Amino acid sequence: MTQRSITVIPGDGIGPSIVAAAIRILDAAGCNFSYDYADAGLVALEKHGELLPQGTLDSIAHNKIALKGPLTTPIGGGFSSVNVALRKYFNLYANLRPVVSFEGTHSRYENIDIITIRENTEGMYSGIGQTRASDNNSGEATSVITRAGAEHISEFAYQLAVKEGRKKVTIVHKANILKSTSGLFLDVAREVAQRYPQIETNEMIVDAVCMNLVMYPERFDVIVTTNLFGDIISDLCAGLVGGLGMAPGANIGKDVAIFEAVHGSAPDIAGQNIANPCSVILASIQMLEHLSGQDNSMQEKAERIRNAMRNTIKQGHTLTRDLGGSASTTEFTDAIISNL
Repeated sequence: MTQRSITVIPGDGIGPSIVAAAIRILDAAGCNFSYDYADAGLVALEKHGELLPQGTLDSIAHNKIALKGPLTTPIGGGFSSVNVALRKYFNLYANLRPVVSFEGTHSRYENIDIITIRENTEGMYSGIGQTRASDNNSGEATSVITRAGAEHISEFAYQLAVKEGRKKVTIVHKANILKSTSGLFLDVAREVAQRYPQIETNEMIVDAVCMNLVMYPERFDVIVTTNLFGDIISDLCAGLVGGLGMAPGANIGKDVAIFEAVHGSAPDIAGQNIANPCSVILASIQMLEHLSGQDNSMQEKAERIRNAMRNTIKQGHTLTRDLGGSASTTEFTDAIISNL
């Protein structure tokens, strides 16, 4: 079997250790990848003098697939976010954030299975028109929603719902107040929904969604929304299943896809071999599922890794500190591999 090359960005802080854990598991599952390591974030700034080197962009462009650890963007001028820069550069228009309950984790709910699909390049994160008055008494930012962008993400959401056998899509908006931007998004999403009569469509205002997610999370299946709302809602959903350590993220475009841990770089515990690698392991599972369209064996490997992780957490013998145990990152990874 020909080796598939993927770009690996270990990232900052705990990134290198948790990414290394995920790669050990991918290798143990027989994925047969070759790895093209690249730098971004503070590590890249120290080594190359820039947060996002051209060599890293070239590697991703060549391989089309990247697995990424958490990155740190220095506070101050320059990039607003390395992650945002990557999404804009490769037009990764869809942010896919699934959350699933794992028996044995410390969470308030059971049987959660929600996917948040967030438009990734427009809205308040487009970076357009960000200004602050010279007297520091006011600031402005421009939100831009396009018909093309809204249609793209809505189609993505409904196609995914069909592919995964989901029953309902909830369109999340604030069209009652933001009649221009959120109103356009809602109008376009409604048009797309009509093409998928087999999927139940629900519309909800974003503040009502947040309340209902906390009170009745079982009411949600697939959520589609704009950039800022999706950022907030996807983190709220992570809280339903035990936190960001149990939540992966995929950034998907026409040609390129980047899969990542969605939590921060946690520099306070870097180098201590105690970090929970589940987020980036789950991101690697998303990556395998994405590649299954080109290689059917990847879906089976994704299921094996997910089941091994599920069994390891359920058994409860070898868990990292945040999951209620005292195991190291290495020991937890060893346990998952033994359950493969």
